[in-house]
Amino acid sequence: MLSSILKQKSFSITSVHSILSANNCLFDQVPALIFLDNNLPDGKGVDFIPDLKKKLPEAKIVMITAYDTPTDKRLAIDNGADEFIGKPFTRQTILSVVDKLLAG
Repeated sequence: MLSSILKQKSFSITSVHSILSANNCLFDQVPALIFLDNNLPDGKGVDFIPDLKKKLPEAKIVMITAYDTPTDKRLAIDNGADEFIGKPFTRQTILSVVDKLLAG
């Protein structure tokens, strides 16, 4: 769903489904915006945020998770996430976050 929302707005996207795949992808690409799920097959996205920020300090990171608790949100923000979106999300939520993060 996320990919289709972003494609409709003509964003160039790359979609991966694990931390390992993301690391491999980052050798070739420098994204401005990263949507990161917390529950990945090879680890927690929240634990990967500091590595992403170290490799890509200018990239904006949006944590997306079904575990939408204040504790989870605080941990993601403390680890460097720029935004936090709980699931389920709406098209408007995604587009608002994209506009906010890419405008500034």
